[in-house]
Amino acid sequence: MKYLSILITVLATLLISGCGPMALVGAVGQTINNAAYNSAERDLNNPKKISKDQALEVAIANMNLGVEYMQQGSYENALTRLERSLSAKPDYAPTYNVLGLLYQRLGEPVESEKNFKKSLSLDSSDSSTHNNYGLLLCNSGRLDEAETQFLNAANNLLYDTPEIALTNAGLCVYDNKPQIGEEYFKKALSKNPRFSYALIKMADISYNRNEYELAYQYFERYQDNARHSPKSLWLGIQICKELNFEDDVSSYALLLRNQYPDTVEAKKLSEWQL
Repeated sequence: MKYLSILITVLATLLISGCGPMALVGAVGQTINNAAYNSAERDLNNPKKISKDQALEVAIANMNLGVEYMQQGSYENALTRLERSLSAKPDYAPTYNVLGLLYQRLGEPVESEKNFKKSLSLDSSDSSTHNNYGLLLCNSGRLDEAETQFLNAANNLLYDTPEIALTNAGLCVYDNKPQIGEEYFKKALSKNPRFSYALIKMADISYNRNEYELAYQYFERYQDNARHSPKSLWLGIQICKELNFEDDVSSYALLLRNQYPDTVEAKKLSEWQL
């Protein structure tokens, strides 16, 4: 059983779900007020009037709007806003990072990679871009390069969520290098013992090694820190079944049937006569 859930946190609030390792864009500030934004937008076409601070504000505001449009699935509007951001400040690295994510969403890996590389050429220390570039490389099967990018993100002492990049590294390499992948999950948990993505993966690994007590410990920690998904509930059922925790089996089966009735996992309940 695999849990290839990749977290994509863009700015302070956006979560773009995906399949595979976790992508993120660091917080860069809030959108400026409408009056200041509109004034600066008007002045963009007159370089003598706009200041560097105004240009940066317009770049950030348009990037934030681009992120919001991307969250809504309005990719054309997102692209327009991101291009406007770069018109205001062509050397603004975070906008290229978001563009990399957008082009990845659009299924254009060449453009995506070009923008991630541009972002890193402007700010080689940006962990969010290293992480997102790693995601692109991993999805393209360039696993060694992806691992390097994830570690570049995680090893930045100023990066406040290294557990994300470490978990991504583990997810990316686990099938080919399971021992190394597992070490990354454990390192992620050493950075943040409550990180649910690494906890559920370690529960899964332990279960598949028939280490049911250990799997249950990871599973308990997971459910203390995250909302259950169909896959996590199914894993819990399997672990508790092996440990003869029949009450827990019944409880998780009921949750799975009630909350996720149309999932593959829920349909398996009848096969287990639950």
